[in-house]
Amino acid sequence: MRVLILALLFTGFFLLFRELGTLEYIADALKKTRSGMNAASRQRSLADRQNLLSMQEKHSHWYSMEQQLQYCGVKNRFPGITAEWWLLGNLGAASILFTAISSMGGVGPAAIVLFGCAVGEHLFLRRLRKTNFRRTEENLTKLLDFLGNYSITSGEITGIFGQISRYMEEPVKSAMDACCYEAATTGDVGMALLAMAERIEHPKFKELARNMEVSVRYCADFSVLVNSSRRSLREYLRVAQERRGMLREGAINLALLAGMSIVVLLIVGSFTESGWVF
Repeated sequence: MRVLILALLFTGFFLLFRELGTLEYIADALKKTRSGMNAASRQRSLADRQNLLSMQEKHSHWYSMEQQLQYCGVKNRFPGITAEWWLLGNLGAASILFTAISSMGGVGPAAIVLFGCAVGEHLFLRRLRKTNFRRTEENLTKLLDFLGNYSITSGEITGIFGQISRYMEEPVKSAMDACCYEAATTGDVGMALLAMAERIEHPKFKELARNMEVSVRYCADFSVLVNSSRRSLREYLRVAQERRGMLREGAINLALLAGMSIVVLLIVGSFTESGWVF
C-alpha cells in the first residue's frame, strides 16, 4: 500500500512539475552540473599529471578515490567514470534504497541495510584489488622474460609493449595498451610510462615503469634494467612468500590457542556447575 501511495505521489508531482515547466529547469541544472563535474575532472587530471612530472607524491582526495577505482579495475570496465560520478552514483543509490526501505520498514532497518551495503561494497572492492594485485604479481615474471628477449632501446619500448601485451592478463594488459596509445598520440614516452605506473598498484610494477622512464630520458639500454629488475623481483617474491608463511603460521597458532582456551573454559564451567571447588 505504501509503495502504491509513493508511486501515485511521484506521478502527481511529475505531472505538476511538467505543467509548471520545472522539469526543463531541472534538466538545464543537471546539464550544467554534469558539464561542471566533467570540467573539474579534466582540470584535476591535468594537475595530477603535472604532479607526476614534478615527482610530487601529494595528491587530492579525489585523486586517491580515482586511484582506488583504477586499482579495483572499475575504470577499466567503465572508462568514463570519475570520482565525482562514482560518489554521486553511490549517493543516489543510497537515497533511493533508504527511501524505499524506510517507507516499508522504518528508518532503523533502512540505516542498517545502508550500512551493510556500504560494508559489502568496501569488501567487494577490496577483493577486486587483491585479485588484481595477485594477477600483476603473476604476470611480472612473464613480462620481464618477454622484455629480456629484446634488445630494447628507448625508441622502441612502446612498440615492444604493443607486441607482448596480448600475452599478458588484466590489469597489466590494459595498462600496457594505454601506455602504447598515449605514447603514439602524444609522442611523450616518458609521461606514458609514468601514467602506466599509476594504473597498477603493485610496487614492483611501479618501480619497473619509473626506472624505464628514467632510462628513456637518458637514452639508455634497457637490458641492464631488465636483468636487475628480474633479480629484484625474485628477491621480493621470496620475501613475500616467507612473510605469507609466517602470517599463516601465526594464524594457525592463534586459532589453536583460541580453541584450547574455549576447551579450558568449558571444562572449568562444567566443574563449577557440578560443584567442584579448587
